[in-house]
Amino acid sequence: MTTNRAIVYTEFGAASVLRQTEREIGEPGPGEVRVRVVVSGVNPTDWKTRTGATAMAPVSGAGQVPNQDGAGVVDAVGAGVTGLAVGDRVWLVMAAYQRPGSGTAQEFTVVPADRAVLLPDAASFEAGASLGVPAMTAHRALTVHEGAPARLAPGALAGRNVLVAGGAGAVGNAAIQLAVWAGARVAATVSSPEKAELARRAGAHHVVNYRDADAADQVRAALPEGVDVVVEVAAAHNAELNLAVLRSGGTIAVYANDSSGGPLDVDVRRHMVLNVRYQFVLLYTVPREALRDGADAVNAALVDGALRFGEEAGVPFHEFPLSDTAAAHAAVESGAIGKVLIRVSPRG
Repeated sequence: MTTNRAIVYTEFGAASVLRQTEREIGEPGPGEVRVRVVVSGVNPTDWKTRTGATAMAPVSGAGQVPNQDGAGVVDAVGAGVTGLAVGDRVWLVMAAYQRPGSGTAQEFTVVPADRAVLLPDAASFEAGASLGVPAMTAHRALTVHEGAPARLAPGALAGRNVLVAGGAGAVGNAAIQLAVWAGARVAATVSSPEKAELARRAGAHHVVNYRDADAADQVRAALPEGVDVVVEVAAAHNAELNLAVLRSGGTIAVYANDSSGGPLDVDVRRHMVLNVRYQFVLLYTVPREALRDGADAVNAALVDGALRFGEEAGVPFHEFPLSDTAAAHAAVESGAIGKVLIRVSPRG
């Protein structure tokens, strides 16, 4: 029996529940591919699932392998798979969704073929492992407003004003870069001068500290016609600011709430007057066609050099070995700025 190193947990809890073990390498079934993981990416959804806070099912009795995102090389292909072949470089999205043994914190994972996307030749495995949840969430948030394109491309958001809340975060960074690539005018809110610099490196045209008493006025001065789309990470906290800057018919695309988890109170009349649209975004339940459009757009932006990673792009990398997956999870949980990656394989 051939085995691979894997990180598992058998109960919900702190990062300390993660342990390294040996697991059998699975064979891909019909419609599946097996991927040799080179780099695994860690997102807030991964630690929140591990703690049980957002878990959609009990922990698997056989142990659960964490992490939805990653990048690697196709190692085997199941029956009926087209478009992917052994040796292809790929990036993974939602690897562990409804598949507790398929997380990317292991040397080999078996996933449905539609969760493996060809990685452009010029993109590194580190970039590939940074895409998944952040870039796909950002794409969805930017394509849910009235008259929105199904797929972003250069010029697709020309004439649109976009406000990205949390512009220094992983989703925020991807949203800034994708929106700028698509031709939008982009403002971002942050909480410190250091984060402001990261948002500027991502390409934001205007950056505002949301803690400033006149934050809404600053956004309005930068985008006097009003905001068409808000990419929102803290819906309850930013509700007033959003109402103050939205253009009539604007959309608030909510992919997260603030850390307090407080309720979002909606003043019905004020929202009616502006014809505001709220669109909530959870990647796991986004329609498959929208996911395909998102993956195609993300790859196009990569090829164009418009979706960048690393310090110069406002996304510093923090790398951990597979054996330190618990430390990687703890880093994301404590609010590490940038992208936390796990080096699974020393070679591509």
